[in-house]
Amino acid sequence: MSDTNPYEADELVSQYLDFHYGDTYFGVANFAHTCGEICNKIAKEQNFTGKALDIGCAVGRTSFELSKYFQHVDAIDFSHQFVATAAELQQTGTKDFTVKTEGQLTDRKTVELSNLGYGDTVKHCSFKQGDACNLDDSYQGYDLIFAGNLIDRLYSPQQFLSNIYSRLNIGGVLILTSPYTWLEEYTNKENWLGGYEDDNGNSISSLDGLTEQLTPNFDMLKAPQDVPFVIRETARKYQHTLAQMTIWKRTR
Repeated sequence: MSDTNPYEADELVSQYLDFHYGDTYFGVANFAHTCGEICNKIAKEQNFTGKALDIGCAVGRTSFELSKYFQHVDAIDFSHQFVATAAELQQTGTKDFTVKTEGQLTDRKTVELSNLGYGDTVKHCSFKQGDACNLDDSYQGYDLIFAGNLIDRLYSPQQFLSNIYSRLNIGGVLILTSPYTWLEEYTNKENWLGGYEDDNGNSISSLDGLTEQLTPNFDMLKAPQDVPFVIRETARKYQHTLAQMTIWKRTR
């Protein structure tokens, strides 16, 4: 597992700005926006309006979506660059960035939050750098926690999942998405939630691992669903991925 954080690279910040705020590709809806809409729909069904936590917030699009519904949104990411970029957008409403076309060639783009329908509610967000596996004790009392495409990039997903329930109110909801692309550069193999065979030769899926970790304190609220996303790498190269979304309600 590498000790360096690839999410501090300027090129990746620009890629994620495009992923969160740029054009849609091949008819696939914007992932960060879609996840925020689903979270807000669940919040409305559960009559939540208080506090939400967006852990692994990247450059902030889902956090801004949550701010439309929640009175306060804590938004945390391990990358200083990501949270600084999200905070700059919150403060100024605009951000210039470049996307690679081919080789050393780039196109210049601009995010304008006003063009995306965000108003004063973005002030409800508080962006901070933090470690999902070792969060400060002050992060407590949430009605909803969203962790988007996070667990398969943690050094200890078990540690994250074993502690996250205590940060939710009883009856609160945890929403996870992940494509389950386990890689040893992020997570040592012994810490993978799934994607391996156990000692008896049984195939263990990531959903199996999630269920084992969460069922002591959670019930699955809805059936898992796939949420697609596309990340642009160059003008002619894209990542088209399916993240599985699972929704869990804290029962005790």
